[in-house]
Amino acid sequence: MSRVDAPPRGRKERLGLRVRLRRDRSLLLMTLPAVVLLLVFNYVPLFGLVTAFQDYNPLTGVWNSEWVGLGQFEALISDSLFWGSLKNTLYLSFVQLVLFFPIPIVLALVLNSVLSERLRNFVQSIVYLPHFFSWVLAITIFQQMLGGAGVLNQFLRSHDIGTWDVMTDPDSFALLVTSQAIWKEAGWGIIVFLAALAAINTDLYEAAAADGAGRWHRLWHITLPGLRGVIMLMLVLRLGNALTVGFEQFLIQREAVGHDAADVLDTFSFYYGIATNNYSYGAAAGLFKSVISLLLIWGANKLAHAFGEDGLYRK
Repeated sequence: MSRVDAPPRGRKERLGLRVRLRRDRSLLLMTLPAVVLLLVFNYVPLFGLVTAFQDYNPLTGVWNSEWVGLGQFEALISDSLFWGSLKNTLYLSFVQLVLFFPIPIVLALVLNSVLSERLRNFVQSIVYLPHFFSWVLAITIFQQMLGGAGVLNQFLRSHDIGTWDVMTDPDSFALLVTSQAIWKEAGWGIIVFLAALAAINTDLYEAAAADGAGRWHRLWHITLPGLRGVIMLMLVLRLGNALTVGFEQFLIQREAVGHDAADVLDTFSFYYGIATNNYSYGAAAGLFKSVISLLLIWGANKLAHAFGEDGLYRK
């Protein structure tokens, strides 16, 4: 066919799209339930954010509720409980970022260095397992270990040492919830880093070893640079989700340590919004958290660009 007789570009693109759709129709059908769930539970509820600017009444509905503009946000700013919850959220997020974020990277490096595949698979199964436990079960296990009648205090009593009920101590609550998160989720978090380690060209290690580079030199000059892009991406995602420190985990333990230590933005929205039928107040707190999370994602992505990485999106 001559260049003159060739079909128009738009027609060729439509034909190509039709061919790809026909080729990938099975994959598209497989992703359809996930897309529907995403739309129903993540995008449709965004409409409810309008209640943050109303004095919402479930009996009259969204359309007939009184519009108050920024009134709910003004009430938030003047609420000392809100500022306490925000302070707890930021502090706990910082502690978990410093103590929790590096753990999956370290575990992935350790597992990757294990030569025996059988031992590696066994260790992976052990560290993955807590991810599938509910927070109720995870906190119950910690209660049996660290609670007033737990293993730790029984040991202290048997040796005439003063007891320490970690589960009801507000001063150690940040370390407690971080330890619970590490035990429950760190094993699951190493999956991404193990995949990134598997993508590093092994010829680089062989060439470095031939040049006399030791294990630490290979780790510093090959492994960590190979993981840098994934680390920055996970850091961006972590910061974007930083203010969501764990609703169920804090809800269960709130009564034990008191609201001053355990209230975060999510529990604040529940107790002082939904539980008191003040839905607009809770929605305003939730919207505030979402805006701050968006700013954190933007800032973390700028940081990734400064390090020469793509982050969530390119410049």
